[in-house]
Amino acid sequence: MKALVIVGVAAAVLGVGAVVTLASIDFLRAMAGDAVRPAPSPRVSTGAPLDPAAQRYLDAVAAKDADAVASAFATEGLVVDVGREIRGRDAIRQWAANEVIGGVYTLLDHTTRAGGVTMLVRFQPGGVGGFRANYSFDITDGLITKATLEYA
Repeated sequence: MKALVIVGVAAAVLGVGAVVTLASIDFLRAMAGDAVRPAPSPRVSTGAPLDPAAQRYLDAVAAKDADAVASAFATEGLVVDVGREIRGRDAIRQWAANEVIGGVYTLLDHTTRAGGVTMLVRFQPGGVGGFRANYSFDITDGLITKATLEYA
């Protein structure tokens, strides 16, 4: 009788283990699928049109064009990337080439404000994985004068 109970318990444990394993595999597949699913166009908008300078920045990244990223900024523009300062178009071009180009932005939300725009984005470096970030662009005469980038 003891042997029968032990066999029954072992079968139950194996059955539960199989269910947990299958559920884990489904979860991992779902997570991997989310990580590699193509992001929507960076033109996604949640209300008022996005400021053209901010749209040029997103379009330049989508086009993998570091020169166009730098051109969205004023000559002495400033990027504050999680506390690190990158100043001037040449430095911004180099930063974009090294750290931004190849990534994928998804615009989740934006708010127009006096002198600029604040955006909530999802950035996927290299096009996979990613994180949410708050971007605040100060804009003068159609050019970004300061971009403050922070994790959301």
